Amino acid sequence: MAEITAALVKDLRERTGAGMMECKKALTETNGDIEAAIEHMRKAGMAKADKKAGRTAAEGLIIVKAAADGKRLVMVEVNCETDFVTKGDDFRNFANAVGEVALNSGANDIDALLAAKMPDGMTVADATKALIAKIGENSAVRRMVAYNSDNILVNYLHGTRIGVVVELQGGTAELARDIAMHVAASRPQCVSEDQVPAELIEKEREIYTAQSADSGKPADIIAKMVDGRIKKFLKEVTLLGQPFVKNPDISVEKLVKDAGAKVIGFTRFEVGEGIEKKTVNFAEEVAAQAAATSK
Repeated sequence: MAEITAALVKDLRERTGAGMMECKKALTETNGDIEAAIEHMRKAGMAKADKKAGRTAAEGLIIVKAAADGKRLVMVEVNCETDFVTKGDDFRNFANAVGEVALNSGANDIDALLAAKMPDGMTVADATKALIAKIGENSAVRRMVAYNSDNILVNYLHGTRIGVVVELQGGTAELARDIAMHVAASRPQCVSEDQVPAELIEKEREIYTAQSADSGKPADIIAKMVDGRIKKFLKEVTLLGQPFVKNPDISVEKLVKDAGAKVIGFTRFEVGEGIEKKTVNFAEEVAAQAAATSK
């Protein structure tokens, strides 16, 4: 049996980031072979990661990276379970590394990004599992968007939880940034009315019609009321229809038109949006545990 020295344990800790006792145990099981110990820990870590994969990961960071020539810009959402972990170096370094891979690999969707290689040769998918094993929380590279264009590409980050990318034809980078800030604050669903799905408009029309049915007004008046509410709805959900946040007296459409520009598209990510978070009643949980132990 090879001697498991403190120096050997220290070397394994530095290479894996794992705890001292975990490193010592791995070295003992592999008879002091550090390379075998690393492989053993990776396999064990992957198994642990698979067990944590079902847990809700609705916290995290939005990462944006841009090419030096300004022609490629990517935005990635990387999730974990708690806000505490987002402040740690392990998670932050991982998220930034994934952002760099997204920028430099040429990946244009999440599947391509997960299959892309990290600097150490692991795929992003496998590196995510290794991170889970290391930090003890479920984590995920949830989504990404990539812009490749000769137009103006600008991003805006509101803290680390909201990120926006805007592609603007004509105009200036300053205008594009103002629009990105507006998108962050006002949450438009699309650029213009023609991009609003017909089924969504019809659904809203049905709701407004049902709400107006008991008004006692003639059918033609109700129809006009519903049309008015649909027009209002379309202005609320479209970027061009909304009042500009920095000057509500004008619409974003007028702002852009006066600058001789055109908004080609935008993307807004907010950490955890659309993820159903588990609500825990801690009082009930403690009471249930107490009842179980008293039996």
